[in-house]
Amino acid sequence: MAGLYSELGEDDLNQRINRIRIAMANAKLAAFLIPRTDAHRSENVADCDNRLQRMTGFSGSAGLCVMASQCAALFVDGRYKVQAEREVDDAYFQLLELNRKDVADWIIGSIGTGEVGYDPWLHTKSEIEWMQRRLDNSAIKLRPTANLVEQNWHDRPDPPRTTLFEYEEKHAGESSDVKIGRIVDLMRAERAESAVLTLLDSIAWLLNIRASDIPCTPVARAFAIMNLEGIVSVYLELPREIPDPVRNRILFKPQSDFLGDLDTAGKQVLVDPDTAPMQVFLRLDELNVSAIEKPDPCILAKATKNRIEIAAVKAAHRRDGAAVVDFLAWHDSESSQRFVSELDLIAKLEGFRESIDDFRGPAFDTIAATGPNAAIVHYRATPATSRTLSDGDLVLIDSGGQFLGGTTDVTRTIAVGLPEPEQRRCFTLVLKGLIALSRARWPKGRSGLHLDSLARYHLWQAGLDFDHGTGHGVGHFLSVHEGPQGISPRSGCQLLPGMIVSIEPGYYRTGHFGIRLENLAVVQQADPVDGGDERTMLEFKNLTWIPIERALIVPEMLTPEEKDWVDDYHRQTLEQIWDLCAGSTRTWLELACRPLH
Repeated sequence: MAGLYSELGEDDLNQRINRIRIAMANAKLAAFLIPRTDAHRSENVADCDNRLQRMTGFSGSAGLCVMASQCAALFVDGRYKVQAEREVDDAYFQLLELNRKDVADWIIGSIGTGEVGYDPWLHTKSEIEWMQRRLDNSAIKLRPTANLVEQNWHDRPDPPRTTLFEYEEKHAGESSDVKIGRIVDLMRAERAESAVLTLLDSIAWLLNIRASDIPCTPVARAFAIMNLEGIVSVYLELPREIPDPVRNRILFKPQSDFLGDLDTAGKQVLVDPDTAPMQVFLRLDELNVSAIEKPDPCILAKATKNRIEIAAVKAAHRRDGAAVVDFLAWHDSESSQRFVSELDLIAKLEGFRESIDDFRGPAFDTIAATGPNAAIVHYRATPATSRTLSDGDLVLIDSGGQFLGGTTDVTRTIAVGLPEPEQRRCFTLVLKGLIALSRARWPKGRSGLHLDSLARYHLWQAGLDFDHGTGHGVGHFLSVHEGPQGISPRSGCQLLPGMIVSIEPGYYRTGHFGIRLENLAVVQQADPVDGGDERTMLEFKNLTWIPIERALIVPEMLTPEEKDWVDDYHRQTLEQIWDLCAGSTRTWLELACRPLH
């Protein structure tokens, strides 16, 4: 079908594709890779880095286009299948799912022979090596090249240069000097003379700085090189406003100096092959420098929050919960009046959050989806797609905020009018998954892949499932999607105390409705139980306090223990946010939190 949501006119799309193919022919390339990322593996990207949307019209946060001389394919994961079908014109692009059709297989079958170009700034070493291994038995090779999209993007936006600001220790819980000392110890243990950092949230966390270069994520587009003396050189777009306290403790240089300065980084450089651009490794190879291929040394330290960060994020969730409850109370009063659209919901919810003192913006583009739009996992409402609420609809609201005290992310599914029995059944199955994972206890050393099936079990028993991970890590006033922790069949990182993760099972019936429930939780050590052995057990401590839609719950489908969990959750929700609500919202909250029993 034609791309219903694409902002590209057909002439523009034809011209852009033709220009890329002419550039490919001039470079003697059989194909060129166009990923949806930047040089820092960012999920959200600045306008100047949104190459995939420019070439295909696809606006999702994960995808890869393979542009060949006679054909093209767009690969997206299960979250974006329906969205891609609506946004991308299949007259130009074959749409394929990343987890069902391997990119390398498509290249072999569609190209046969030749060289495939890639921008080494936009692909990691691990990614390129993996793909080349899949191509080794073919007549196809990968070749680093200039970015052909940028060469033909004459009105490309300028890179952002937003103001840097200090993230105070009272929020961070630890000074930058202490963090640097910890990372230097890790570098010494690996016998590294320096470390290259390319992840934006790692640099922001290490140096206790923030900015607004990336939408919804308070970071600066930068690279960093750190030596054993604890001196950190930061390379970013200049000039920009940098307060003196920040400038006095950090060495800032133009981003164009980054590759050149690698020749002074020593002969043993720690760099992460899973996150750093291939270009870094190509440069180190030119310099005959040995790359110590280890994970970014900040990743795990950043993911395990300290007690001050945990206390701050708990307080942020209370304030955020009260704002969302204000919104839900408003929705219940307005929904009967009709003519409320998805865009109206977004504006109203963001308005309630903006009244909070330390609110610094949304953590991601708010998802407000009603009816069939809710079946699109990462749907984005636009004036062309925004539906008006009507009786019988389910409304999925997925939103979050960036607060100085932390990052929030919550999803609730609510009913307009009287829900259908099938909607209630599916909702209750999703709720049972949320409860099962929220109540989980597990031995220390387990990872998210060991827990994922707990959230899916009841759906599986009913022949249902969802095509996204059950949970992701969340940063502290940083990225709403943070690694390395997560909950999915692919999440191999050990879950450790202090890590914050989402718990968000769902179910999506294409063309009809979508359901998702999401709370954030922090991993903590569990109290021992009578009769247990001496091994250390972990559990989740809930952070999100927002009522669950009672009209969609089928109590008869819940066990007594599950009913107790719902009632206890609502009792605690009332306790946590009662004092932050007022007037009619308090009345609504009391009704929303009344017991199931």
